[in-house]
Amino acid sequence: MIKISIIIPTYKPKSYLQECLESLAKQTFAKKDFEIILVLNGCNEPYKKNIEQYIGNNMNGINLTFIHTKEGGVSNARNIALEQAKGEYITFVDDDDIVSTDYLKELYKAASPSTISLSRTISFKDGEYKDTDKTIDPIYNKLYQQKTIKLNKARKYFSGPCMKLIPINFIQGRKYDTRFKNGEDSIFMFLISDKIRAINVASPNAIYYRRIRKGSATTSNRTKLEILINNLRVIGAYSQIYFKKPQNYNFLFFTTRILAAIHSTIVGIKNSISL
Repeated sequence: MIKISIIIPTYKPKSYLQECLESLAKQTFAKKDFEIILVLNGCNEPYKKNIEQYIGNNMNGINLTFIHTKEGGVSNARNIALEQAKGEYITFVDDDDIVSTDYLKELYKAASPSTISLSRTISFKDGEYKDTDKTIDPIYNKLYQQKTIKLNKARKYFSGPCMKLIPINFIQGRKYDTRFKNGEDSIFMFLISDKIRAINVASPNAIYYRRIRKGSATTSNRTKLEILINNLRVIGAYSQIYFKKPQNYNFLFFTTRILAAIHSTIVGIKNSISL
């Protein structure tokens, strides 16, 4: 049985994808115990051919499934991969990020069918392999001392699906909301939070290196109106999920998601381009 399914969506990839795949090929976790599901979405050649050539030349011995879909969108790509996943656990990796060689081994060691395990996270600017984000790593250091923690204390980790190992039974066939191009990650994580009872923190050897680069989805400019409308829709999505089954969700965590969306709106409008 496959223990871990690694899901990587990609769109018009550059050399970043090769670095990402290389870091996964070097894992100390047994190759027979994990699979990579790589989904190229919304584009065709020369990207498809380049990926196939790289896989053929460099990923021998790795259980890798390459899927090409003409339909765009990272949410759609992740949904396709989730349908194919065979692992007991799911981990998401963005195509321009890399992981430490012990990433899978240490995450799995800290995992259980009833918990999510978190990795250490280091952000770096493209071409500069040094930590540029002084907010997440101190949180990790604090949480690591506690080992097993509650959801609210790790809420900063739950704005996205990366940097963690998720039991497949937490997902249970639920999917990303493809109507969203921004905020879809946090909506998905809130959707499956009804299954989270505890969180384990993996050792410092499990490192997710998050690349910060110009032109990525997280750094792209949007107008003030786009930001406002999108975040109002995100708040609506949180509310719909929560009030459908309020007994299943943590009210405090729900509140922090709403406050985070409001804060994102304020900051986004302040830094956005003019209408």
